[in-house]
Amino acid sequence: MSLFITIFIVLAILLLNELWWRSSKAHGEVGRKVVHITVGSYVAFWPFYLSWSDIELISIAFFIVVFISKNLNVFQAIHSVQRPTWGELCFALAVGGVALVTHNKWIYMTALLQMSLADGLAAILGARYGNRVKYSIFGHTKSLVGSLTFLIVSVVLLSIYWLFAPNIEFSYSFIFIALAATFMENFSVYGLDNLFVPLLTAIGLKYF
Repeated sequence: MSLFITIFIVLAILLLNELWWRSSKAHGEVGRKVVHITVGSYVAFWPFYLSWSDIELISIAFFIVVFISKNLNVFQAIHSVQRPTWGELCFALAVGGVALVTHNKWIYMTALLQMSLADGLAAILGARYGNRVKYSIFGHTKSLVGSLTFLIVSVVLLSIYWLFAPNIEFSYSFIFIALAATFMENFSVYGLDNLFVPLLTAIGLKYF
């Protein structure tokens, strides 16, 4: 039952975001990042009530739905960005990919929140306040505000992990993971950061 309720909630979020995007004429990037933050933050807590096999199964289904939507332009809000990107498909792969890396629900939660909150807020605030200081990586424009936002949110998330995850002691590797995730977000173009950032975070927390 939990599996079907979870799928229903994800579809409801996508549909509501699509209706909002079409009715409000929201900026394409904002529309994408709203669903990015909402769905990603919801997914982060799946291990607390779903089995790991359920999460992997939903990841496959999610990938298929996004692939069909991308080709048929069903959910226009999440495909409205004007630059080439595979971010939505990488998002779906990350949901199951992190579950293959770790079966620690706290690590999974932190890794997925890095993708949803840190990346999502960095894009929104960077687009809104980052026009003054910009730089280019592989032809893709980045902003100092966006990168600093990502780093700050990343540090906050790792601090929450340290405070609330059981049997975890403070380690300076947390700072390294936050810096590495920020670096990865900058250099992973075409939306690949949606996959590489959570995987890097999960691997870093699991082994360091």
